[in-house]
Amino acid sequence: MIHLKETWVPTQEDFNAFAKVSGDDNPIHVDPEFSATSAFGRTVSHGMLIYTKLWGLLRKHHPEARQVSQSTMFPAPTFTGETVTLEVRETERDLLALQAMRVSDGTVVFMAETRIAR
Repeated sequence: MIHLKETWVPTQEDFNAFAKVSGDDNPIHVDPEFSATSAFGRTVSHGMLIYTKLWGLLRKHHPEARQVSQSTMFPAPTFTGETVTLEVRETERDLLALQAMRVSDGTVVFMAETRIAR
């Protein structure tokens, strides 16, 4: 059974690099001045950046894994400088639960279910 866990502290540089690679340069992710006036009060992570961190964690330990399907939810924002726990857990053969949780208050900021082939 797969069960992986690590922490990540997102940075503005992470958000900017992901915007450059993905083409998603929405100011809520890359413009601290703009974001300060938003409901969030600061920049927030791209949801798929969080997914790529989780997928990278899985592939680091299981490079043979190939994604077959996924469903994702982004229930809360992820901010720069706040430690997030990334967890990948196999719930049944080749079905994984992925979760990111803000360490400071236990808020789940990302959850997904991913089916893999090996």
